[in-house]
Formats: sequence, C-alpha cells, structure tokens
Amino acid sequence: MRAAVHTAVNEPMTIEEIADPHPKAGEVAIDVLSCGACHSDLHVLKGELPFPTPAVLGHEVAGVISEVGPEVSGVRVGDRVVTSFIMPCGRCAQCTRGNSEICLEFFAHNRAKGLLYDGQTRLFRPGGEPVWMYSMGGLAERSVTPATSVYRVPDEVELADVASVGCSTMTAYGALRHAADVRVGDAVAVVAAGGVGSSLIQLAARFGASMIVAVDIADDKLEAARKLGATHTVNSSDVDAPEAIRELTGGRGVDVAFEALGSTATFRVARDSVVEGGQVVVVGIAPKGSVGEFDLATIARRKLQIKGSYGAKPQRDMPVLLDMVARGQLRPQDAVSRRFGFDEVQDAYDALNRREIQGRAVIDIA
Repeated sequence: MRAAVHTAVNEPMTIEEIADPHPKAGEVAIDVLSCGACHSDLHVLKGELPFPTPAVLGHEVAGVISEVGPEVSGVRVGDRVVTSFIMPCGRCAQCTRGNSEICLEFFAHNRAKGLLYDGQTRLFRPGGEPVWMYSMGGLAERSVTPATSVYRVPDEVELADVASVGCSTMTAYGALRHAADVRVGDAVAVVAAGGVGSSLIQLAARFGASMIVAVDIADDKLEAARKLGATHTVNSSDVDAPEAIRELTGGRGVDVAFEALGSTATFRVARDSVVEGGQVVVVGIAPKGSVGEFDLATIARRKLQIKGSYGAKPQRDMPVLLDMVARGQLRPQDAVSRRFGFDEVQDAYDALNRREIQGRAVIDIA
C-alpha cells in the first residue's frame, strides 16, 4: 500500500510503498477514504512532540472495514466507520474507572513508542524495517486499529464528511461536556478558532451557550467562526482580548474560556477572560516545555478553576456525536475549508503551519 511516511523532524513526508498491515486479535483493518490534518500531527512533524521515526501519522480516519481480526464483535467487513484518535485498551485502571480518554496503555505504548498493545507496530517497509504508528497511522491507504476505536457511520451520513469527528469534534465534546459541563445560558470564549476551536464553537451553540466569543489573530478565521455559531469575535492582534471580552460581558467575563491552540499567549487570554468562579479549560496540545503562568492568590481569591481536557470518552461519546450528525444537529463538514489529494499531503500540513487553514483540512486518500 501507499503511505505518507514521516522520516525526520522538519523534513517533508514522503509517499512510500510499504507492506499491507493486517489486524491481530481485537483489531480491524480499514481501507482509508480520508484523514483529517490535525495540529498534533504538525507538532510531531516539527519535533515539538517527541515521536520515533520513521512513522505514519494521521488519526482522523474515515473508511471501510476490510479485514477483521480474531475476538472482534460488533463490526464486520464492509462497515463504514470513523475512528477515535484515542484507542482505549479497555483493561487498564483508567479504562475500568470510566476514564478511557486517559487510557494508560494508549499513552505508554502508542503515544510513547508508536506501538499497539502487544508491543508491536503493524507497519513495515518492504525490507522489514518497522514503521511506527501515531494512533492508527491514518495517512495511508490501509490502517489497523483496535476495534475499541471504531464506530459505525449512520447510513444517511456521507462518509467523506465525518473524518474529523474522531479527533477535533470528539476533543471539543469532551471539553464542553465533561471538563466544563457547559449549561444552557453560559457565556463561553474559544481562544484560537482553528480545527478544535471550530468544533468547540459549533458544539457550544448546540449546548445552548448564550454567548460564544471567538478569539483569534486572523480575520478570515473569525468570519468563519461566526458562520459556525460564534455570537461575537475578537481579534487579539488588534485589541487586548481579555479586556474586550469583559466589555462584551458587561465587565464580568465569561463563565468558561477554552484554550484551543496550546500556547502561552492563548492560555493567558483564556486565564484573564473568566468571571469569578469561572473555568479555564486547556484543550490545545502545547509543545513540550510550554508553561502557562498564574498567580496562586488570584486563583484562590477569585475561586478560579483551571482544568485540562484531552478528549471525550470514546465508547460513550462517539455514538452520541454520530447521532447528532445523522440528525443534522452537528455538521462537521461545515468546518472543513480545504481538501487535498493524497499526493498533496505535505502541502496540507505546510498550509496548516502557515495558518492558512480555516477550521479543518482533510486529505482524501482514496
């Protein structure tokens, strides 16, 4: 099969012919239709998130199951599916407590070493050299993943529309529902209106937020944010964003501010934009070593809540999100601004690095 292989930090990915992967027990193989271009992949390409090479990145996969390994039930060959970027093992202490979004095996095996849960990769070059997997290695014609990360797409939903549900949408849902528990009437700010930020805006509107303030440094992204449901926008390169947010809220600040990029600057905006007793939810994945500062006395006096959110609970929440899509309550395709062919995969990430992508870019593999 063809795969986009990441060989070295800050070097372009190359399309290579590597061996077709096959599933083992508890796994399925997917013929990939499309894969979203996520900022966390970009962090790996730039060396901001350490990961072994050579590797195949990509974790927002939509495709069709082409092979099922032993001990798999609930899905079969021919099913149209999307994947969750978190691949719960279902057995570790966190999974059994209901915290599958922080599965211990996922972080120990996959994120640390590029392996699946038997301690091996499923990807190899023709000569037998291993190729490591970032999640399921979705930037390839065929992908293998644990069946715990695979979800059927309703018949009435276009498969090409939903690749991003498994990462940007699921990440946003986890932040809104589980970390912040946003309620009807809450005022929220979304700091950075990129892929995850766009999903936060869409879902906050579905959750009944009374005010959704999108903050970014690019006017085109802010215009797109309004179309997705933002009630107000703030260009933080033109004004003091926390001050502008307080003006919009009558001096009080928002109930919840979501930091959706992973940077010191955007964390500062989120931190300084919330009301007393408000929540600052860090969603963006920052480069290793990034530090966000806060004054301990201010946290105590203003009763601020600073939370981290890595994603939703896949087995509980992915069916909910796909049902929302089927009902027309959520349109992930509206956040997709550009589509690239497989041979243009590096172009997609270069455009993402130049901040040229509004919402999400998708690479069409097949």
